[in-house]
Amino acid sequence: MLERYELRRMSEYVEQTAVENKLWSPGDTVVVAVSGGPDSVALLHVLHHISSTAAPLQLVCAHVHHGFRQESDQEAEMVRTLAESLSIPFEMARVNVPDFMESSGRGAQDAAREKRYAFLFATAEKYKADAIALAHHADDQAETVLMRLLRGSGPSGLAGMKMERVQKNVKLIRPFLRMNKADLIALCHQCGFIYAVDDSNLQTKYHRNAIRLEVLPFLAKYNPQISSSLIQLAEVSGAEDNYMELAAKDAYASLVRETSRGSAVDAPSFLGLHVALQRRLIKLILNYLSSEREISDFSKIESVRLRIAQEIHSSWSLDLGDGICCIREYDKVLFTSQPPVLRKNYIYELHTPEELDLTLTEIGKVLMLEYGNAREMKGYARILDTECYFDADDLKFPLCIRSRQPGDKMKVMGLNGSKKVKDILIHEKIPPSVRADIPMVCDGTGRILWIPGVRRSVHAAVGQHTTRILRMRLLDAGKA
Repeated sequence: MLERYELRRMSEYVEQTAVENKLWSPGDTVVVAVSGGPDSVALLHVLHHISSTAAPLQLVCAHVHHGFRQESDQEAEMVRTLAESLSIPFEMARVNVPDFMESSGRGAQDAAREKRYAFLFATAEKYKADAIALAHHADDQAETVLMRLLRGSGPSGLAGMKMERVQKNVKLIRPFLRMNKADLIALCHQCGFIYAVDDSNLQTKYHRNAIRLEVLPFLAKYNPQISSSLIQLAEVSGAEDNYMELAAKDAYASLVRETSRGSAVDAPSFLGLHVALQRRLIKLILNYLSSEREISDFSKIESVRLRIAQEIHSSWSLDLGDGICCIREYDKVLFTSQPPVLRKNYIYELHTPEELDLTLTEIGKVLMLEYGNAREMKGYARILDTECYFDADDLKFPLCIRSRQPGDKMKVMGLNGSKKVKDILIHEKIPPSVRADIPMVCDGTGRILWIPGVRRSVHAAVGQHTTRILRMRLLDAGKA
């Protein structure tokens, strides 16, 4: 009777936790990661009890044979027998962790973890599972928080493991995260659940083991409730981390513009945010761009923030790794995962006035020409970015439309003498990434007549004696 009571009591607590945190719904398929230790054995029994009494669940027992220890074969058979006794499907993977360690250069625990999670996700996909249940408990949480504290994590890291998070469209759930390991072992003893003891957990050569066996006991001399304090830190940090994540998403929605090249934000608006929110927004943008892994490197995030905060509004580019680059052009900041577009040099000629349009394939533009009588053509006095008017009789053919070249100069209307095109573009604050898309419209003598969207020259200006006008327009190829 005692064992039934203990299992029922713990199952009711876990079921209540699951409801509060929306870990599952009746009828869900859940892959349960079972190593054979007391934590995972207790988890499988508790979830089986819940499935039988409270919320029907389709359970799958998943075990990884790491091949590290001689006892691995016995443990795998023990877990298989347990699953069969509960009429739960059993899945096992044999992984060669030592070989993976050698090929990847990773440590034993890191390598084993990657292989283990790969198998769990593959099993979840096979069974179309809604969730993967892991047996992490409160003691694991305390160790995790301390490990992250020692390596200098921010609030997100100090929040520790989450009870529920989504990865690869599957929920990772930790129903035992608020329960102590001692309670799980006690349940196994009281109910007669057989479990394995992994002697490698006593080897302090592994970082987590050293934290559990040496660091936590040492700190307990100064605070006997050190584990409880770390768990409390995780709870507080987790709540505040969630709040900041929501604030960062609000800032993203209001400040960030999605462009064909990536995510763009205005520097003045960004700098109006609190420093903590600036960091969060950068992190959020980077993680949206990164498809491989979460980016939380403080030094990387801070380097971007400090560069944006510089008073000198120069243009710069930062390579952030993982194929992501941050580019500042005046007051615009762009985060992009696209490689820079290398523009080819181009040159086109219009040999006679009868040619009325020209497609500039390299930049996706069309130059359109229209002739008219000076007295009849209206609007030639307008100044628009996309069009310009010339005295047709003062133009020397063939007209040349080409890419910008080093040393280009133009006699700008309204200024004395010639000015370098590079200086004109800088003065007009044309972003460097856009400059390659701006053609130079020249006449037959090589004089630059017009830099579309920027400035026009003094040449072939429309005046009192003009009889014929040539209207030039530069349009996007799809709008011409």
